Amino acid sequence: MSKVALVTGGSRGIGRAIAEHLGTRGYEVAVNFTANASAAAEVVSAIEGYGGRAIAVQADVGDAEAVASMMSTVTEELGPPSVLVNNAGITRDDLILRMGVDEWDEVIQTNLRSVYLCTKAALRGMLRARWGRIISIGSVSGISGNPGQANYAASKAGIIGFTKSIAKEVGSRGITANVVAPGFIETDMTAALGDDTAAAVTAQIAVGRLGRPEEVAFTVGYLASDEAAYITGQTIVVDGGLAL
Repeated sequence: MSKVALVTGGSRGIGRAIAEHLGTRGYEVAVNFTANASAAAEVVSAIEGYGGRAIAVQADVGDAEAVASMMSTVTEELGPPSVLVNNAGITRDDLILRMGVDEWDEVIQTNLRSVYLCTKAALRGMLRARWGRIISIGSVSGISGNPGQANYAASKAGIIGFTKSIAKEVGSRGITANVVAPGFIETDMTAALGDDTAAAVTAQIAVGRLGRPEEVAFTVGYLASDEAAYITGQTIVVDGGLAL
């Protein structure tokens, strides 16, 4: 069986760490990106530098036709994905009374609709192989909520419910579905918080620091492995104790 992993939003941050980690574990990796082709190319080069094989594939994963085209490209060039990592996500933060419909729809489409579209497309090959791993990146915001993030929290909570349903539908066919829910991780997104906000957040984290992207990637790598065959429908929180 080929070991092919598709990572959506794989050109930067957590997605990049996941793509590179899977590359070191022997997976051929399809690095999905929306607009930043040069960043995706850097990830591909990094994986190739480890002796792995990777391709970059552009697609808006909230668009059904784009997802179908992406899956065809990945299957033709690498083979059908046996591991799907639904990582693509955006924020459009605002308090609910100021949140526009566009801000709501854009986040739901990119964060949640994409999980439905990509999972449905990837499952066909996994069902034929009777083996697969669907790993979606959630957030502690989807568990505990967060002021100013009603759209984001709703999208991430939706991923949890979706994943539990998929786990029950396909578990008997050797396919698992799980969520990894990070807390505050050192990425471009958290770098924009500012020193005071970052300090206030860090004070709430039991281990006393922000997480690193590779710490999320390690969890994904485990869930993608044969060793995690008896774990499905779960949400694994990687937050250093923030949500305790």
